[in-house]
Amino acid sequence: MESYKQEFIQFMVDSNVLKFGEFTLKSGRKSPFFMNAGAYVTGTQLRKLGEYYARAIHDNYGLDFDILFGPAYKGIPLSVATAMAISQLYGKDVKYCSNRKEVKDHGDVGILLGSPIKDGDRVVIIEDVTTSGKSIEETFPIIRAQGDVEIVGLIVSLNRMERGKGEKSALQEIQETYGFPANAIVSMNEVVEYLYNKEWGGKVLIDDDIKAAIDRYYEQYGIKA
Repeated sequence: MESYKQEFIQFMVDSNVLKFGEFTLKSGRKSPFFMNAGAYVTGTQLRKLGEYYARAIHDNYGLDFDILFGPAYKGIPLSVATAMAISQLYGKDVKYCSNRKEVKDHGDVGILLGSPIKDGDRVVIIEDVTTSGKSIEETFPIIRAQGDVEIVGLIVSLNRMERGKGEKSALQEIQETYGFPANAIVSMNEVVEYLYNKEWGGKVLIDDDIKAAIDRYYEQYGIKA
């Protein structure tokens, strides 16, 4: 596992973003782990988060793209922080763009904020986590409505590796439905591999009991890697 992935797992834990226990998800599933990207609240956290996304984008898609699109609302700070990190780490200027929930009819009119999207642009979509693919259902037509645009891929922070609407993961379903790749900074397999029986901050986060709960969860909801 790349060192930045190990650092990112530690970063999620230290930022109180990734937790272990028992949580009820929006889907109604009882999950032994939970990720809340809304817990990134400081400038330092956002700077580091942008750097991890930048490295993952570089590794998965390279830098031959023009725009980072972050769907409202959580995708807005992600796209801004990551565009800044790409500039700092790789010396590449990419633009950011996000959608508005309501179309603005005065001043800077339209559904988009940030850079406009035009014919020929190559776009990377950035999100926190995708469990059902619903946000892409909303995002995809917005981007394609802007012109002859190529979507290079989607990047999220954590691949939960569980079934979406069918028998495949949400990321797999997105790739098959829309025809562009979908990747994550880390997967739950990598999280478990790194944290299992490892003490962090004076506590073992994934002990035998939590590991057994995660295994049971994936027996019911998981997909093959």
